[in-house]
Amino acid sequence: MPQRITVAHSPDSDDAFMFYGLASGSVDTGGIEVDQVLSDIETLNQAAFEGKYEVTAVSFHAYAHLAHKYALLPHGASMGDNYGPIVVAREDGVREVKGRKIAIPGLLTTAYLALQLYEKDFEHVVVPFDQIEDFVLAGRADAGLLIHEGQLTYGDNGLRKIVDLGEWWAERTGGLPLPLGGNIIRRDLGPEMIRKVSKLLHDSIAYALAHRKDAVDYAQQFGRGLDKEKTDRFVGMYVNDLTLGYGERGRAAVERLMTEAFERGLIPHPVPVQFAG
Repeated sequence: MPQRITVAHSPDSDDAFMFYGLASGSVDTGGIEVDQVLSDIETLNQAAFEGKYEVTAVSFHAYAHLAHKYALLPHGASMGDNYGPIVVAREDGVREVKGRKIAIPGLLTTAYLALQLYEKDFEHVVVPFDQIEDFVLAGRADAGLLIHEGQLTYGDNGLRKIVDLGEWWAERTGGLPLPLGGNIIRRDLGPEMIRKVSKLLHDSIAYALAHRKDAVDYAQQFGRGLDKEKTDRFVGMYVNDLTLGYGERGRAAVERLMTEAFERGLIPHPVPVQFAG
């Protein structure tokens, strides 16, 4: 009987792009049946604590709590290379984070972790990521922390940037990218199954990068209103050479993030950066 796994990822154009090779049937799965589940990143973070899915996208913030149960795959990362989550306010609103009420997309998101590294003194309120702009515009928070396509659309909606956390991180670290999310795989699958699944996910990303136009066309349906040009731009921001393989820069970036988070007391223990296989 063929083996079956579930791969969970966010309903965003960049994640959809990564899995185009599998979704289109263009990648040989070697007899492994692959089901895909789409859910927002904070829901996926919570599901990973239950070990619900064999493979899942998670925030690196969440992974700091999950390394005993899941292994980090050597591909599939979303990293902001001198860009990243953006704190925005109304045009006539505040101009700093300190002491303010900030709408965040989830307690386990790496965006929230990075914001805490940037400035610890603020009040947070958790708001679904796709409602943060309206929440801020309605005056229910002083500012909002935007992830996903909101990073490209906030200006069209009457909001102003306070800080781009990816830019801040690059300046702080001498040019390292900001690791936001990665793909992880349950350790109880065993080494052989982990190796097979890792290869087919790598091949899916590689196929999408090699067939970019078709993959962007597929991804656009997950862009929540982004036009073709912005979908292509957003995909290019978060699916690139660092997605296909971390390399030295990517590994150093994750190590730096985990080290700083632990030293600041934002995660409970040191997290070794070790990849499956």
